[in-house]
Amino acid sequence: MFLSLLIVFTLGAGSFAGTPDEGMWLPIFVERLNFVDMQKMGLNLTAEEIYSINNSSMKDAIVNFGNFCTAEVVSPDGLLLTNHHCGFDAIQTHSSIEHDYLTDGFWAMSRDEELKNDGLTATFFVRMEDVTERVLEKVTDEMTETERAEIIEEEILIIEGDAEEDGKYDVQVQDFFEGNEYYLFVYETYEDVRLVGAPPSAIGKYGGDTDNWMWPRHTGDFSMFRVYTAPDGSPASYDEENVPMKSKYHLPISLKGIEREDFAMIWGYPGGTDRYRTSYGIQLTIEQQDPAVINIGNVMLPIMKEGMDKSEKVRIDYATTYAQIANMWKNKIGELRGLKRLKVYDKKQKLEGEFQIWVDADEERQAKYGKVLEVFEQGYSELLEMKIQETMWYYQAPLFLSKLMMFPLQNRGLEGVLSNKKVSQDDLESFRKRAKTHFSEFDNETEMKLYATALELLYENVPVDLQPDIFGKLILPKFGTDFEAFAEYVFEESIFTTEENFNAFLDKPKEKKFLNDPVKQVTDSYFSTFMGLNGSTGDITEKLDWAKRLYIEGLREMLPDKVFYPDANFTMRLTYGQVLDYYPADAIHYDYTTTLSGVMEKEDPTNDEFIVPEKLKELYNDKDFGDYGDDDVVVCFLTNNDITGGNSGSPVINGDGELIGIAFDGNWEAMSGDIAFEPELQRTISVDIRYVMFIIDKYAGAQNLLDEMTIHK
Repeated sequence: MFLSLLIVFTLGAGSFAGTPDEGMWLPIFVERLNFVDMQKMGLNLTAEEIYSINNSSMKDAIVNFGNFCTAEVVSPDGLLLTNHHCGFDAIQTHSSIEHDYLTDGFWAMSRDEELKNDGLTATFFVRMEDVTERVLEKVTDEMTETERAEIIEEEILIIEGDAEEDGKYDVQVQDFFEGNEYYLFVYETYEDVRLVGAPPSAIGKYGGDTDNWMWPRHTGDFSMFRVYTAPDGSPASYDEENVPMKSKYHLPISLKGIEREDFAMIWGYPGGTDRYRTSYGIQLTIEQQDPAVINIGNVMLPIMKEGMDKSEKVRIDYATTYAQIANMWKNKIGELRGLKRLKVYDKKQKLEGEFQIWVDADEERQAKYGKVLEVFEQGYSELLEMKIQETMWYYQAPLFLSKLMMFPLQNRGLEGVLSNKKVSQDDLESFRKRAKTHFSEFDNETEMKLYATALELLYENVPVDLQPDIFGKLILPKFGTDFEAFAEYVFEESIFTTEENFNAFLDKPKEKKFLNDPVKQVTDSYFSTFMGLNGSTGDITEKLDWAKRLYIEGLREMLPDKVFYPDANFTMRLTYGQVLDYYPADAIHYDYTTTLSGVMEKEDPTNDEFIVPEKLKELYNDKDFGDYGDDDVVVCFLTNNDITGGNSGSPVINGDGELIGIAFDGNWEAMSGDIAFEPELQRTISVDIRYVMFIIDKYAGAQNLLDEMTIHK
C-alpha cells in the first residue's frame, strides 16, 4: 500500500558506514560513491548507462508520478508502470456503479480507449547541480536562523529563475543534511497522463488492510498509464491532437526470474525520512505523535467503513480517502511498535553520548557544538509540555476526513464576492461547479458521523487553551458535549450540507446568512486556531533548526571516513541491495518469494479483502501460466533495498538493467525504518514483473500492451 510517507547512518556502535543495502543515493554521486560496490554485487552496466546528462540513460525512464509516487517507462511510446495504489485515485474517479473499475479492473485495448486524468502529471528529471557554495555565500555564523533563511531564500529564487529557461523547466533548489548542502534540480513536467490499465482490486489490492505492511504478501499492486505530448513532443495539457510520448529510454522487462542474493537496485522518489532524529524527537514521537494518529484512526476509520459497506456508491466515493488514512494509521501502529521493540531511543542516546564526548575533547568544538544537545533537550521538553505536536494531529484529522469541514474553506472566495453589493449569477457560477463536484462524492449519513466524531476527538484530547473558541461560543452552551446533536443541527440549518441548500443560497445570496452559517462559523474558528497553533512554536522551531544543522555537521566532522547520504526529500534516489529472505523473530524464517498458490490459500469469499476472481482461479487450476511460470507463478518478492513513501511504484532492476518488479511496501517488523534502518530486518516488498505480465496477458488479454514492450525471455 502507500509506503509510509530510512537512516542516514547505521545505529549500531555509533557507526555511520553505509552498507550496500542501506542508503538513498543521489544519482550524481553514484559513480564516485557506489559504483564499485554495485559491480561487486552483480551490476553489469557502466556508470554512464545508469546516469548520464549528455546521453539517454536509465534515469530517463524514472518518473515522478503525480508528485506522490514513482513510475517507470516501459515502452518507446511513453507507457508507464506504477502501483495500483498510486493509480487508485484515477481508477476511483473514473469508476461508477455502471463502470466499476475498482471491482472489475480497466484495460484500454486501443489508444482511443485510454482515459484522461485531470491534474495528474508525469515529471522527468533533467539534471542536478551542486549550488551549496552559491546559496551559502552570504551566510555568516552570526546570523539568526530567520536571517539565514531569508538570505538563502533570496539566492535560491535567483538560481531557480536562471534555470527555468523562460518556463521550459520546473526547477527546485532543495536543502540536504538539514541545510548544510543545497542542490538544484531541473525537471520537465507532462500534464497529459492517461489511464491505460488496472487489474481489479481483488488482484491489485488483494489482502487489503489486513495484509498491508505484512509479509507474506500476494498483491498484484500495479497499474498502467501513458504520457502524451503535443505533436512536436513538447509537454502539453490534454488535447485530442496529442500523441504518445517518444521515450528517451525505457526499461526492458525480464522474464528470467530471480534467485536469492541476486543484485537489485531501485530508482525512485522517496518522500521523507528523518534518520537524524534525536532521542528527544523519538520521545515526542512515542509519547504523543504516533498515539494521536492511532487514536484518530481507531475512531474514524470504522465510521467510514460502515458507510462504505452499506452502499456501493459510498464504497467507490470514499475508497481513496479510506485507503490513504488506513495506510497512515497502520503505519504508525507499526512505527510505534518498532521504535519500542528495536530500542531506537536507547541507540540514539548512545550516539548522542559519543557525540558529546567528541565535542568535549576540543575547545573549538565546544565553542561550536557545545550547546547542540542542550538545545535539543530544552526545545523538545517545551514541545512535550505544550502538547502542540499531538494537538496538530487532532486538528488535521477533520481536514483529511471531513468533507463538510473543508467545504467552507474551499469556498472562502465567496465571502469576497458577497461583500460586493452587486453580485451577478455569473460571479457565482464557479461556486456552483465546485459544489457539483464536491457533492458528487458526499454521503450525508457518513459525513454527519465524521463531523461529530472529529469535533468530539478534538474536544476530548486537546487541552482547553488550545481548542477553537467555537466550543464555548456555540456548541457547548446549546448542545453540551452531545456532538451528534450538534451535527444533526448543522445538517438541518447549514447551506453547506447539501448541493440543493448551497445552490438555493446562491440563487438568493445574503452576506449575513453566509457569515452566520454554523458550519462556516465552526470551520473559521477551527482553521484560525489551527493556523495560530501552527505558528506558535516558531521560536522553538528556530532553535531546533539550528541544533539539527549543527548536529549533522558535527557528526560528519566526527566521522570523516564515513560515507553519508542525505535524508529522503522526494528527489530522485538510487538504492541497491539483494533479493533476500529474513528472520523476523526467533525460530521464524520468511522466504523471499510468494506464489499464486498462496493467493488461493488465502481465499475467503466472506471477506472482501480476500476474494479471488473466478478467471484467476481458472487460470490457476488449468496451470495456464504461459511464459510466466512453470508449476506456479511468483507473485511478490523481497529485497533489502532502502526505500520509503514515494518509492511506491519504483522499478526494481537487475544487474543487466532489466525490470524484475515494482516496489510497493515495507515489512511490519521494520516500520520504524524511516527513523532507523535495521539491516537484518528491513525489507522491500515488490510485485514480481512476471505476475504483472501474467495478469496483462492471460487475465486481461491485453496483447496490444505486450506488443509495445521490450520483453527478454
